[in-house]
Amino acid sequence: MCQLLGMNCNTPTDVTFSFTGFSQRAGRTGDHCDGWGIAFFEDRGVRLFVDHARAVDSPIADLIRNYPLKSQNVIAHIRKATQGPVSLQNCHPFVRELWGRYWVFAHNGDLKDFRPRLHAQFRPVGSTDSEHAFCWIMQELAKSHATVPCVEELTRTLRELAGVIAPHGTFNFLLSNGQALWAHASTNLCYTERRHPFAQAHLSDEDLSIDFSQHTTPADRVAVIVTAPLTRDEPWTPFAHNELKVFVDGAALAI
Repeated sequence: MCQLLGMNCNTPTDVTFSFTGFSQRAGRTGDHCDGWGIAFFEDRGVRLFVDHARAVDSPIADLIRNYPLKSQNVIAHIRKATQGPVSLQNCHPFVRELWGRYWVFAHNGDLKDFRPRLHAQFRPVGSTDSEHAFCWIMQELAKSHATVPCVEELTRTLRELAGVIAPHGTFNFLLSNGQALWAHASTNLCYTERRHPFAQAHLSDEDLSIDFSQHTTPADRVAVIVTAPLTRDEPWTPFAHNELKVFVDGAALAI
């Protein structure tokens, strides 16, 4: 199946270190070779990069590994296709607009017999179960709320919607509207929160380390969510089965 990487911070931060390790799983330390993508929120805008080539040797992925784009919310995905051919339109993350904000979604898993009728403005462009599920979530959010609700209310609604989809298979996902980052785990998902005092970290998939204390301030806070731990020397907390968490300003909220 696919793999997910998310980052949520209290100040714009680059994801080059984490993405460098993550992208090795798309051909070097893993076989997630059927496309990849990454989305960065900047204010109300989104920078989206997708490629149906494998991330380990994609020239576009090289840009992300070497150019420090900074964002408070980032979602990345490397694909191992289960439904839909290898093509650009089937690469995650997917983006839609709702309530005047962009929403970004990426999914790891395989959903069976979940193709509910879509009767609003949200339609899939590709042929994946993931994009269909995303469109349904957007449709149901639009039906449930007239305008964008607070993070707490959105979290409660998303928890209900995830509970409808999850029985149809594996439903690990990341979702963000630039204000928060939601993460749901059916099977494998974990997170770490980087904060003062910052220490050194070494990637699990690449011989590369970084001393975060040289690149941060005491006020910085960063949460990283990923399918499997990216580093060998940081504490990674696993999600519980069918758990939904929301991250704001680099920390998990208790909702």
